[in-house]
Amino acid sequence: MGGGLTAAVPPEWVPGPRPSGALSGLPSGGWPAAGPVPPGPVPSGPPLPRDFFARPAQEVAPALLGCVLRHETPDGAVAVMVTEVEAYAGAADAASHAFRGRTARTAVMFGEPGHAYVYFTYGMHFCVNLVCLPEGTASAVLLRAGRVAEGAAVAAERRYATGGGPAGKGGPAGKGGPAAERASAGEAGSAAGRLAGARERELARGPARLCQALGIDRGLDGADVCDPDSPLRISGPARAVTAAGIHRGPRVGVSRAAEIPWRFWIAGDPTVSAYRAHVPRRAAAKAVSAPATDGGTIHR
Repeated sequence: MGGGLTAAVPPEWVPGPRPSGALSGLPSGGWPAAGPVPPGPVPSGPPLPRDFFARPAQEVAPALLGCVLRHETPDGAVAVMVTEVEAYAGAADAASHAFRGRTARTAVMFGEPGHAYVYFTYGMHFCVNLVCLPEGTASAVLLRAGRVAEGAAVAAERRYATGGGPAGKGGPAGKGGPAAERASAGEAGSAAGRLAGARERELARGPARLCQALGIDRGLDGADVCDPDSPLRISGPARAVTAAGIHRGPRVGVSRAAEIPWRFWIAGDPTVSAYRAHVPRRAAAKAVSAPATDGGTIHR
């Protein structure tokens, strides 16, 4: 762990009791005070205005909960309702990619607000952020998780086409006569239902899965999510999320500024990812060869 915020943390988000009343940027009314978002289709309207993003990431982040990110591709459209986010405050935030200044990789973060910053991580995954604050000042919100509201079949094909998923293949084998076979069939049907539910819940649960489900890669770095003609765009929530329905805590897996509670999620929603603290990587042990004989073979 190291570093911390060099700028003041907005008073409504310093560690302590959750704020009361509506969160900044959200309309009044909406979902119950706590619990998951009601299931079912989530309508999407026009894209959020650019002014929505022209403020600090820690204010934009909770206001994005319940918003709908939509990506239209030749495979079909997939829309995800955002249920978990993290704020990163650029040069003022030691955990931000922009903390040490502008690079080719982070250039989008220093640009106009309302654009997607997409990066590649661990040599295999993409993550998408939405840029905040006026041009020249880096700040962004990482989209950590969501519920697929449209295009579940397309999202599932992207996520599970290779056989991956939250559970293995196969089911119980029916033995012991017709009654046992009927019971086994019922159990298999129930198991299949549970598997289907688990797979649906896991489609966009985590930032890499969210990008995979939506078909987001580095080709969308810089996409304007406020443009109604953009293939990747975000619209406001069909219903608001009240402050009491939002939880917050430390960001996942960061080694610096780890105590800052800028991860926000919809309380009780099953698509929210699990919290994991940063675990330092252990240096790989160097291989030590056994002494050799004059003939060059290893002693046994």
